Amino acid sequence: MKRTVYFVSESTGITAETMGHSLLSQFDTVDFEQVYMPYINTEARARALCQRMDEAYGRDGVRPIVFATMLDQEIGDILRRGNCFYLELFEQFVEPLSMELGVAPSRKSGRSHAITKPSMYTKRIEAINFAMANDDGMRPDNFRYADVVLVGVSRSGKTPTCLYLAMHYGLRAANHPITEEDFERGDLPPELIGAKQHAFGLTIDAQRLQAIREERRRGSEYASPERCRRDIREAQTMFKRHAIPVLNTTSQSIEEIASQILRAVKSPNGTTA
Repeated sequence: MKRTVYFVSESTGITAETMGHSLLSQFDTVDFEQVYMPYINTEARARALCQRMDEAYGRDGVRPIVFATMLDQEIGDILRRGNCFYLELFEQFVEPLSMELGVAPSRKSGRSHAITKPSMYTKRIEAINFAMANDDGMRPDNFRYADVVLVGVSRSGKTPTCLYLAMHYGLRAANHPITEEDFERGDLPPELIGAKQHAFGLTIDAQRLQAIREERRRGSEYASPERCRRDIREAQTMFKRHAIPVLNTTSQSIEEIASQILRAVKSPNGTTA
């Protein structure tokens, strides 16, 4: 089964896309062709989108699905009359919430991603810069200034997780790839050991690691099953020696890994639940 899905908004469309993806994930037997349609903020653009939906219906034989966050009633009505299954993601929540709060909603688009708190926005930008400047252990002397230090073997997911933590939560995240020098020495660098109270070890299944490394350096010793198993085994020994909490990234998304780290950072004893 194939269905065309549109994520539609007057503004960036990030909310519609995020909520829509969450709902679609429950229907993994359906092949969804996903179309991102931000800034549908005029009646002309809404009518043009309706024409695209008609074309999708003719191609697929079934009406497309629309996940929308449209606060403009007139533009929303145009899309509702289109040849689609229309889901307005805000209408189920805004009015009941307004009644509970006793305050009318502003109905201004783009509020959830606008810079309403400049200090928090600045913190996020600074965190992103910190994560990029301290990627792959480039500045081990900065580990002591980090909120989080991720350590693990090469290709275990450190960099994308650091950037996600910085972008979404404003955490100053650094990372260190366990190198051949570390393996020969049999221990983590002293700068990392000194910041171990902020450290999290990332591990991964050896087969999964081999598949990822094969994509990077096909047929190399770096991607061999023996090397992958050795790297993981010795990294685990280092984590255990310094009581560094370990997260397995084999089947977890960046979002899931980040949520565990965030929960641990906020917990009183700094350990994962």
